[in-house]
Amino acid sequence: MGNPKGVKRDFDQLEQRRLKAAKLFDQGLSQAEVSRKLHVHRQSVSRWHQTWKDKGTKALKKAGRAGRRPRLQSAQLEQLGRGLKEGPEALGYGSGLWTTWRVADLIERQTGQKFHPGHVWRILRSLGWSCQRPVGRATQRNEPAIRRWKRVRWPEIKKKRSSSAGL
Repeated sequence: MGNPKGVKRDFDQLEQRRLKAAKLFDQGLSQAEVSRKLHVHRQSVSRWHQTWKDKGTKALKKAGRAGRRPRLQSAQLEQLGRGLKEGPEALGYGSGLWTTWRVADLIERQTGQKFHPGHVWRILRSLGWSCQRPVGRATQRNEPAIRRWKRVRWPEIKKKRSSSAGL
């Protein structure tokens, strides 16, 4: 069940709609009338009405946050973002490449929280970082010579279709 992929629910708006329904129930409107006024399915209104009768308007408020609380607070995530921008060399690593193992080490050093490297990519994605690999190009690469080779030399050595192949 659930929502189609990519569709986010606005829980505040859903709560407001349920609270409007409660006000309409207070005014004595029938479930069918509430359904028409709010453009909501009658089954939903029936469920809301039963909850409202049993537990009152307060029961129609949205539930709290679902799931486990994040282990890293927003201030810690900001600190992590600054540490990532400093680069892995600041931690004593030999190259300027971040790996999930290195990021996990950075998180542990900054916050004391241990994360499995397999989970670190989720944290990175939440910070707007993406997986990228460096382009493996030689530092002595000569672009004009490469273009010349492709234009002149390559056509000379490339296999040509034999004249008997078309028969």
